[in-house]
Amino acid sequence: MHEHIMTSKEMLSMWHKLHVEKNFDDVTINKEIISSWARSEAYGVDPFKRSNFEILNKKSLDQRLIKSQKVLDVVMATLNTLHHITKGDKFGVVFADAEGYILKRLGNPSDIKYISYTNFIEGSKWSEDVMGSNAIGLALKLDKPFQVHGYEHFCKHNCLATCSAAPIHDQHGNIIGVLDLTASYQNSNVHTLGMAVASAKAIERELELKNMNHLKTKLYKELKLMNVAKSAIINAMSEGLISIDRNQIITTINTQACKMLGLSPFESSFWVGKHISEIGDITEEYLNKTIQFKSKFFAENMTIKINGQKKRFMINCTPYEDILYDDDNSINGALLILNKPNNIINKVVGARAKTSFEDMVGESGVFLKAVEQAKIASDNSSNILLIGESGVGKDLFAQSIHNASPRKNEPFLGINCAAIPRELISSELFGYEEGAFTGARKGGNPGKFELADQGTIFLDEIAEMPIDLQASLLRVLEERNIIRLGGKHFIPVNVRIITATNRNLLQQIEANSFRQDLYFRLNVISIHLPALRERKGDIPLLVEHFVYSLSNRLNKTVKHVKPEVYDCLINYDWPGNIRELNNIIERAINLCVSDTLTLDLIPLEIQEATMNTGILKWKKSILQEDEEKERQLIEYYLSKKSNNRSQVAKLLKISRSSLYRKMQKYNIY
Repeated sequence: MHEHIMTSKEMLSMWHKLHVEKNFDDVTINKEIISSWARSEAYGVDPFKRSNFEILNKKSLDQRLIKSQKVLDVVMATLNTLHHITKGDKFGVVFADAEGYILKRLGNPSDIKYISYTNFIEGSKWSEDVMGSNAIGLALKLDKPFQVHGYEHFCKHNCLATCSAAPIHDQHGNIIGVLDLTASYQNSNVHTLGMAVASAKAIERELELKNMNHLKTKLYKELKLMNVAKSAIINAMSEGLISIDRNQIITTINTQACKMLGLSPFESSFWVGKHISEIGDITEEYLNKTIQFKSKFFAENMTIKINGQKKRFMINCTPYEDILYDDDNSINGALLILNKPNNIINKVVGARAKTSFEDMVGESGVFLKAVEQAKIASDNSSNILLIGESGVGKDLFAQSIHNASPRKNEPFLGINCAAIPRELISSELFGYEEGAFTGARKGGNPGKFELADQGTIFLDEIAEMPIDLQASLLRVLEERNIIRLGGKHFIPVNVRIITATNRNLLQQIEANSFRQDLYFRLNVISIHLPALRERKGDIPLLVEHFVYSLSNRLNKTVKHVKPEVYDCLINYDWPGNIRELNNIIERAINLCVSDTLTLDLIPLEIQEATMNTGILKWKKSILQEDEEKERQLIEYYLSKKSNNRSQVAKLLKISRSSLYRKMQKYNIY
C-alpha cells in the first residue's frame, strides 16, 4: 500500500479545516502544537499574513554575524555536510540564532527559491511570537527538537513546508542557536528530525572540542560522538532498519529490526557481517533490483518466514552508495526500512473504532445485560454474533467490544455485507493481485482481512453474504490465512471476527441460504441487543443525549424538552429503533426556533400512532408494561420533578394513591 501524499490544494484545505473550521475529525494533532497555536493567537500573530515582515537591515545582520562568528565557524562545517547529504532530497539547511533570526542558509538554488517565498531568508526572525507555530520558534520556546509539518504551521502561507529544528546549546546549557531542515511538505520524513538532532549535538560537541588543548582528546571525542549519534539515531527509530552491501552482507541493523523479526539474540552486533539470508527468506528480487538497477520500492507487502513462522511487513527498499567502493561510483548497497503493516494502515486508512462502552446510553435491565455480556466477551478473541433489529446499535457494540479488548490499539475495520455488490465482496474481503481482473489496480490491493490483521473485523448483515462466499469465509476462520483474488500465496492473518444480523439465521439455514457450519463458527458468543420498544425506560435518557450532542453539532441552543414530547416518544414503538429516534430528534432540532422542543416538531404520523380515540396509549400501556420499565419511568419523572409526586402522578396520568402504591411496590423513596 502506498501512503497518499496530499496535493497542495488538499494541504491548504486541511489547514483551513483545522485552523478556521476547528474541525479535528480523523486527524490527531500533537498537544504541544495545539498549545503553540493558542500562544500564537495570544501573541496576536495573524494566521493569514502573506509573509514575514520582521527582517534585519544589512547593517544589523552584519553585526549579528560578527557576534556569532565563533559559533558560525563550527556551524558552517555541519551545514555544508548536511547540505551535501540532503542535496538530492530538496532540503534547505538553516541556522538561526538564539532569538530566531536566520543567519545562514544552504541549499540548491531551486530549493532556496522554494523556501524563500515567505521571506524565509537571512535576517528574518522566526520566533513563535512573530511567526506563530514553526519548527525554529518551537525549538526555541520549548528547548527541544521539534518537527512541524504542513498544516501544523499557524500561518497559512507556511503550510506547504515541513521543518525540523533542533536547539544548539553552549557548555552551560544555554541556547545559542537552532539548526533547521526545511523542505516542501511532500518531502516530509520522520528521520529528518533525527538528522537535525544529531547535527546539533555534533555542533555542541565540536564547540566543546574548541576549548580543548590536546588533539588526541579532540579526535577521540569526535569519533565517539559520531558513533554514539549514529547508534542513537538508528536505535531510536520506531521502524526496523537494515543496511546491506553489494554482496548482501549486513552492515547495520538496529534493535527494533531484531525485535520485529524475532531474531535471537537481539544484539545487533551479532548480526552485522552475516548474509541477509541468515535472517530469513527475504525476497532477493527487491534487493537485487535495488543494488544493481538503482530501483526504489516503497510500502511493499512482504512476508518473511523466520524459524518456520511467517511474518508480514511493509518494506521500503532504497539504494545507497557504499563509500568503500568509490572506484566505479556505483550504487552498491541497499537500505531496508521495516514497518508493521498496522502502523501504516491506522494512519492511512483511519481504521479506528471511535465508540466505547462509556459512550453507551441506557439504564434498563435488558440493555445493561447486553452491555455486561459484551464487556465479558471483549476480554478474549472468540468470535461474536450480535443479534438485533436494524438500528439498535450493533456497530456501536462492535466498536466498544474492540476498544475494550487487548486488540484496542490495532485496526478495526467494518464492512456491510448487504451494501456491496455480490461480485465485489470477495475482493473487498480478501483483496486481489495485479491483473486479477480488468481494471485491477496496479500492484494489487489488500482486502479488509489483510488490513485488519492483529485487530478486529466487523461483518454487518452477515446473513446477506452470498452462499458461495460463505465457504471462503469458513476457510479463513479455520485456517487463519487468506489468498488474494488472482494470487497464489497464503497470507497469514490474525483477526477477531464480530458479525451482526437482524435475521433469524436458523431459519436461513433451513432455507439453505446460510451454512450451518459457518453459523456454528460465528456463534461462539451470541449477544441479543434489545429493540428500543423493549427498553422504553431509556427513551428519556436517549432523548437528552441526542438533544445535547445534536444541538452542539447543529449549532443550536436547544436545552429543554416539553413533557408531552416525552409522552409521545415513549408511547411510540420505534420500528427503526435508536437510529429512527436519533433522526426524529435531529429533525426536531433543525425545525426548532426556541430553546425548547415541543410536540408540534414531532412528525404527525408518530403523534397519531400514539393516540387512540383521543386517549394516550401511555395511560393504558404503563399499567401493562413489564415492571422494570414501569419502575424506571417512575424514577425518571421523580428525579425530573424534584420528587414532586403530584406532578409525577399527573404526568403519568394516574392518581396519587396509585403512584404511592407503585413506589412502595418498587421500594422507591
